[in-house]
Amino acid sequence: MKNLGKIALFLLLVPYALFGGVTATVDSKSVELGNTVTLSLDITGDNATRPNLNTLCGSDIISANTSTSIQGVNGVYKKSIILSYKFLPQKSCEIEAVNIDIDGKIESTEPIKIEVKPVDRAKDSDFVLSLESNKKEIFVGEPFDLTLLFRQKRNTEAVDSKFSPPDLKGFWVKGESKPTREDDGEYITTKVIYTMSPQREGNLKISGAQMSVASRSNSRDSWGSWIPAIKWKSYFSNEVELNVKPLPVGVSLVGKFTISATVDKSEINANEAVNVTVEVQGDGNLEDIKTFKPNIDKVSIFDEKIVIEKSKLSQKMAFVSDEDFVIPPFELKYFDTLTKEIQSVSTKEIHVKVKNAKPKEELLIKRDENAKAVQTENSANISINEISIYWVVLGFIVGLACGVLIAMLKLWKMIGKKRSSSLNEPRTLLVKLMPYKHDAEVQNLIEILEKNIYQKENIKIDTKNLKEILKRYEIV
Repeated sequence: MKNLGKIALFLLLVPYALFGGVTATVDSKSVELGNTVTLSLDITGDNATRPNLNTLCGSDIISANTSTSIQGVNGVYKKSIILSYKFLPQKSCEIEAVNIDIDGKIESTEPIKIEVKPVDRAKDSDFVLSLESNKKEIFVGEPFDLTLLFRQKRNTEAVDSKFSPPDLKGFWVKGESKPTREDDGEYITTKVIYTMSPQREGNLKISGAQMSVASRSNSRDSWGSWIPAIKWKSYFSNEVELNVKPLPVGVSLVGKFTISATVDKSEINANEAVNVTVEVQGDGNLEDIKTFKPNIDKVSIFDEKIVIEKSKLSQKMAFVSDEDFVIPPFELKYFDTLTKEIQSVSTKEIHVKVKNAKPKEELLIKRDENAKAVQTENSANISINEISIYWVVLGFIVGLACGVLIAMLKLWKMIGKKRSSSLNEPRTLLVKLMPYKHDAEVQNLIEILEKNIYQKENIKIDTKNLKEILKRYEIV
């Protein structure tokens, strides 16, 4: 009797192996854009390898579920595993055949065609998503505004929502406005404006944005009773196509610009820095402007990174020299979309006067003939009196020694004073340390000075270490 239960269970399970196979079904073969489709794979067999599905009809799978069922027909029982995949098709397509290894044999499903119909705006207007561009034909780099509008009926309730922005590949996004809301009595409209510019020429397309909205609905449970549920539906905007034309040869900027340059002083001491700020204002592709750093002979130039804030670009530079110099004009060429011509704007050249500048030519000392004659006469007089020669030589040596001693004391004071001055003038100290940046300690000091000068930081410098470096390289 004890074995009868085992025998009955064995006879009940044996027929499972007789029904190895797989079938594919969908909950709907024709849907409106924005509605999901569920693919179900009914697999029978003892050992089945589950398929590795990530996309269906070119769309990512939203969710996947697994369930098991046992059915009996005329005393024959069949056990099956049902794999369900939910996805959101965005166009009419065909679900390709799915191959599954069941009991060592490859079984395949039949392909299934899915029809995706456009949304009937008149029928379904509770939610509307759209894209608008203020320009249709533009040049490479030319800014334009892309406006995203999401309209919702005032009496329509949304439990939750998920927004997927449009694909902006091939465009620079220069800015994005904060969302604004307007209520016209019938619709509540949310608006976001993207400021963009195209990266290349040709017919560029901006794909539609997507808004998934969850709303309340009712559905029946397995007992036939109505239960509250949440239903998701996706809404897609229109696509936007732009005709992007190339810029004329020789320019990379497009729009309308003005340029200016300001200097903190036009007269400095030797090796003191002159600070210049270049500003560009206008509507155009400011991000394509390169550094304005010029190349001036015998002038050290330190440039900071370009800073862009909305429609304004600025760059700061420091110029250091030990002789007079001229900063050449800063120039900008661009293509004006209104006049359809290449325009040029520039600043005026800046003359900088350096006080205590080193002489450009070496000083030549010439002796005149009268001086030579006097010297010859004096030499003759000295040679007559040998005693006078002795005292003259002795006096000369003593005077020379005193002069050297006094000169050394003055030089030492000057070195100490100049070093102290270097400690108090970071820009001058930076210039004097630059030739020795191969030294790791010097390079570390240079980095600290640049952060303090150009990034407005306040990093403390090790005075003892600085004095050792100044002494090591005899920097005064």
